[in-house]
Amino acid sequence: MEQHVTPCEDAPPPLMYRVERPVFDEAYLHTQLLHPRERSPKTIRQRLAQQLHCSSERAKAIALSFLPILTWLPSYPVKEYLFGDLVSGLSTGVMQLPQGLAYAMLAAVPPVYGLYSSFYPVLLYTFFGTSRHISIGTFAVISLMIGGVVVREAPDSMFTIQALNGTATNTTVFIDTEARDARRVHVAVVLTTLVGVIQLVLGLLRFGFVAIYLTEPLVRGFTTAAAVHVFISQLKYLLGIQTPRFSGPLSALYSVTAVFSDITSTNVTTLIVGGVCMVVLYCVKDLNERFKKKLPVPIPGEIIVVMVSTGISYGLSLSENYQVDVVRTIPSGLLPPAIPDFSLLPNLVTDSIAIAVVGFSMGISLAKIFALKHGYSVDGNQELIALGLCNFVSSFFHTFAITCSMSRSLVQESTGGNTQIAGLLASMVVLLVVVAIGFVFQPLPQTALAAIIMVNLLGMFKQFRDIPALWRTSKIELAIWLVAFVASVLLGLDLGLLVALGFAILSVIYRTQSPKSVILGQVLDTGLYCDVDEYEKAAECTGIKIFHSNSSIYFANSDLYLNALKEKTGVDPVHLQAIRKARKRKLKKESAERESQNHKSPQKMSAVVKLVIKEYAAVDVCVFIAGCSRTLLAELRTLQFFTGVVTPEMVFPTVHDAVLHCRRRTAPPTITAIQ
Repeated sequence: MEQHVTPCEDAPPPLMYRVERPVFDEAYLHTQLLHPRERSPKTIRQRLAQQLHCSSERAKAIALSFLPILTWLPSYPVKEYLFGDLVSGLSTGVMQLPQGLAYAMLAAVPPVYGLYSSFYPVLLYTFFGTSRHISIGTFAVISLMIGGVVVREAPDSMFTIQALNGTATNTTVFIDTEARDARRVHVAVVLTTLVGVIQLVLGLLRFGFVAIYLTEPLVRGFTTAAAVHVFISQLKYLLGIQTPRFSGPLSALYSVTAVFSDITSTNVTTLIVGGVCMVVLYCVKDLNERFKKKLPVPIPGEIIVVMVSTGISYGLSLSENYQVDVVRTIPSGLLPPAIPDFSLLPNLVTDSIAIAVVGFSMGISLAKIFALKHGYSVDGNQELIALGLCNFVSSFFHTFAITCSMSRSLVQESTGGNTQIAGLLASMVVLLVVVAIGFVFQPLPQTALAAIIMVNLLGMFKQFRDIPALWRTSKIELAIWLVAFVASVLLGLDLGLLVALGFAILSVIYRTQSPKSVILGQVLDTGLYCDVDEYEKAAECTGIKIFHSNSSIYFANSDLYLNALKEKTGVDPVHLQAIRKARKRKLKKESAERESQNHKSPQKMSAVVKLVIKEYAAVDVCVFIAGCSRTLLAELRTLQFFTGVVTPEMVFPTVHDAVLHCRRRTAPPTITAIQ
């Protein structure tokens, strides 16, 4: 091989690619050119010794991988990074306060537990996470999934109490909210513990790759459906009406029906407060978006709404005078750690798996986006471990499951955050509120929190724009998006995710059973071969058919492969048999052999290709194989593929090698080359 440069005055001379070598086939490559290395198989004892071998370098590598903070904190550039992390941490912490309070409502637990969930996990992720920019804490989708489980396991009906109303015949039914909330907190904490265990075990078993099975259309369709559920769940708080909370299939429809059936009891004051909060938040977000390049930090719309609405509620006594629901009691200080009630575990296994997978998929997808933008890498397995530790350890301090938040992560990154020092400072802001000034937010109207949640859903609702884009690019991915959305809206988030995953797997099977098959032609005076139907310059070689399929052959698509091969090449051995009656009996026997082989295991699918070669050989059509990887060829040797009519001389490293070999044959019959 040599590179030759020709002089040119007007433009840089093109690089010339010239190769002069004999035509290679697999027999020559394997025996004369490549000389495979001989490796003696290792015993089980040797493999165990290699895996368990310990050294100072390996111990250091393990420590650095388990505690990523050790890789960057010792060399932290204080002058360069500290100011940005400080501004970012304060901005994110201010945003985390109202979201923690609001998303606790989605999780069906008292608001203070949202603050706990905004402190402990964020603190832990600083030490164990690999992303420098994502903001860990409460998130609407996860909170709603937790709330569905919590309400199912601790419904209002379990805590109704009948009290005598003066006489023995008149009774009043009311709900023991204190006992109900305590039970719901227990359920949320146990669920979080189990989520953490699942994520931690998957991370230790190196299952970080599972995120690739949650395709982007599936995740976006699912999160859009979750946004619909969240929006519907907040209607009763925005309107100030009392409706039961539903879970399970069709819960969204039941919730909407319940709201509209009781809409005449809307609290007008509550609606006005919530509506004004929504307008203010929307305007602030619009201003932040329009002037994001000019503003040093985004305007903290959420905290402004919280503080102003709290002040108005306190000054006008909205709770007493206008019956506006408020947050009420927020205890000061942190609760002591406690062991969760593990007797609840059997009922929560399925839900915890769904929450663990969704939480990880949201975190790793956003972490990869920021890592690509800022030029560093994130480890999917370590992210699983980090999230698992955040959920498991924090659950002993009365938190509910967390993941990263898209809106807060964008704020943390856009305000100059460089490392998780910003996240650490944000958690300190939350801690300050919990320990010292949490009581200030007790008059906060719940409708203001509902407004914060609803306005923050705008980004997710923009994902409906995916539909026309996917319609133009991929109908299959559009189908995955729609199935994930519709199933999750109608069946609930847990069953909807299961249905979406099943459909995504079926789509993979469909794609492998519907491969694109083409006939290749040579681009003149080159060794390039392209689809003759797509490119004008690609011309078929005389007497040669080059068939290419973009899918592997296995038992489920072998018949489709054979049919496509015969249709595209126009050479059907069965048809040619009718002309050559003398070989009809032999061909029938081989065809029957092919039918029996189609029902064998995938390891025996090489027999399908061998029988194709036999069928074509029976009618004087030579078949050659080109472009196989070395790994595939090694597997074929293991399966004893090169026996009988199939020899290594029929396999070529490139299509061009196969074509040159075919052209050299004297008086060639119709020849088919398979790639």
